[in-house]
Amino acid sequence: MMASFEPGYLKLYREGRLKERAKQLRQQLEACSLCPHECGVNRLKGEKGFCRVADKPVVSSYGPHFGEERPLVGYGGSGTIFFTYCNMACVYCQNWEISHLGSGEETTVEELARMMLALQARGCHNINFVTPTHQIVFIVEALVLAAEKGLRVPLVYNCGGYEKVETLKLLEGIIDIYMPDFKYWDEKIALKLSKVPRYPQVARAALKEMHRQVGDLELDDEFIARRGLIVRHLVLPGGVAGTQYILSWIAKELSPNTYVNIMDQYYPCGDAWKYPPLDRRITKEEYEEALLAAKEAGLKRLDERVERRLLWLTF
Repeated sequence: MMASFEPGYLKLYREGRLKERAKQLRQQLEACSLCPHECGVNRLKGEKGFCRVADKPVVSSYGPHFGEERPLVGYGGSGTIFFTYCNMACVYCQNWEISHLGSGEETTVEELARMMLALQARGCHNINFVTPTHQIVFIVEALVLAAEKGLRVPLVYNCGGYEKVETLKLLEGIIDIYMPDFKYWDEKIALKLSKVPRYPQVARAALKEMHRQVGDLELDDEFIARRGLIVRHLVLPGGVAGTQYILSWIAKELSPNTYVNIMDQYYPCGDAWKYPPLDRRITKEEYEEALLAAKEAGLKRLDERVERRLLWLTF
């Protein structure tokens, strides 16, 4: 438990370093190298690369979310901001309209700061940035304004795991809770299904950097997350994701105390019907195999819903 807590970005703000980080990130937009795609386009002049976002934030929606992991939701909800587009192009994305079709509106850094403050005012325990990778410049710029006006809740970096270590290092001390997916173990499958080269290697390096920065998940006296790493893994039909290898790697290379959510909610969306076996939901047996793989790997901190299923399975 954590007796007292202050988000890291407040210290950086007081020292003037938060504004400097924002400047460093914005400079990368001239020949964009924020993510592993390294498109090299000049986003400051309106050019767009893989993510299709130029020099202004594009937001789909924001509001309290009660469907996230319990340590994020607590009693006030997780204050989610859904950013439009993504640096991955998953053929089965369950937010297809947002990530592929661009559902959302271009806005300003000032408005983004207002969203953060509004979510805090509504009692949300954190600000949860969903698919922030390609828009992190605007997030940090807005954070400078929001911190000045009283933002004080932790920040959650909710991403697909396709992150550049050099960019993550610029976020050290800014992000309190990293929540990446680890989607695939096989790089050919990742390229085919999400259009991301070298995904397993990139994700492993990114997760190690995230864990180095924030460590295992820490909770306050009310069991609400304040700092640390949460890893999500979506079980895919037919063992496509390489679940057992991913869970084993997390336990051995990060920590057996890593908080892991093994998700069973896959259903065919987008173009999934073109890629069997993704044209069907997972079976009960496939999910149970994933749970047993987590136990065999020695993972000790699974999401409470996962823990209940595993306890029932092994009772």
